[in-house]
Amino acid sequence: MREISVVRRSAVKAKTQAINQIRSLLVSAPQEIREQLWDTKPAECVGNCLHLGSLGSAPFLAVLATSLRLLARRWTALAAELKELDDMLESLTQQYAHRLSNQFGVGPQSAAILISVAGDNPERLKSESALAALCGVSPLPASSGKTVRHRLNRGGDRSANNALWTIAMVRMRSDSRTRAYVARRTAEGLSSKEIQRCLKRYIIRDLYPLILADLNESRHVG
Repeated sequence: MREISVVRRSAVKAKTQAINQIRSLLVSAPQEIREQLWDTKPAECVGNCLHLGSLGSAPFLAVLATSLRLLARRWTALAAELKELDDMLESLTQQYAHRLSNQFGVGPQSAAILISVAGDNPERLKSESALAALCGVSPLPASSGKTVRHRLNRGGDRSANNALWTIAMVRMRSDSRTRAYVARRTAEGLSSKEIQRCLKRYIIRDLYPLILADLNESRHVG
């Protein structure tokens, strides 16, 4: 799962670069070409460029058409690669991290990253707070005078921290308990970043026993 996650991150980055390069070429293209090919949805924009014919007899138009077609093919190939990787992660997480991946907001990518980071650092899983520190979500004091606050922890594994952020965002959008919690903490004067930090810490508390159970089961199977 760790290896697939690494490959997936590079594929996502390359896919994003491809659509950004397509849009960059279209921004500087003649208006009639831009209006013909531009679309706010990446897949539609790529589809418009994928089977692009001649744009005109001028040399720069021929180069533009070829460049757009090649970038569209690259984006399409990377999309297919990501689908294959996601299918592999779905299968692996259901087999080796089924408790974790069945929690609300925990998708295959987040589950794979969290179980991989935890599995790579067994000596640091002695407690829930130790896992929080490993993922960079343990609270750090940042008080000033009579104001008692904590700041985001910039340490820990950044991929695990990002996975927790993704879970938190999903729950903030779609989970009624989380939305009520956010509303209450906002009324208390907490900033968005402070609320996210608290949520990530609570998510660790929920997921810690599930991560341990999944790891112990996978070791037994292995």
